[in-house]
Amino acid sequence: MSTVIEQKQTVVNEIAEKLSNSESVILVDYRGLNVAQSTELRRQLREADVEFKVYKNTMTRRATEETNFTGIDEFLVGPTAIATSRTDAVAAAKVLHNFSKENKELEIKTGIIQGDVTAVEDIKQIAELPSYDGLVAMLLSVLQAPLRNFALASKAVADQKEENGEES
Repeated sequence: MSTVIEQKQTVVNEIAEKLSNSESVILVDYRGLNVAQSTELRRQLREADVEFKVYKNTMTRRATEETNFTGIDEFLVGPTAIATSRTDAVAAAKVLHNFSKENKELEIKTGIIQGDVTAVEDIKQIAELPSYDGLVAMLLSVLQAPLRNFALASKAVADQKEENGEES
């Protein structure tokens, strides 16, 4: 009998560790997904370096007690899968949100983003944000704009002087 309890405690510890050490944790109801859809979802999540696993709700509740994330307990009803990302706070939200647009059977319940319990609406807003690389590209574009404009203006002045036969 104690072996079963030890196995359950191991699972609770695993869930607690994921809740505590992940940048994002998203809970979803996957009811209604067929095998092909489920396989495709898992493939997309794996490519984004997101782990996707189904745990018993009672085990997850015990883990939330250990980690003080009891705010998600009310969402632990029915079939619940947990997507966790250790490195990217946005990756799981992006994949799940985009997948749920095309597959209405997948329902995002709630999540934990960088240690804060997050509502579904906030997860959807986070999913709409550009990726880190996209944000860096935007920043670089903004930083380069004044230099680019100066170079274009200098070239235009030089071209105008050349047309007029003046030396620079």
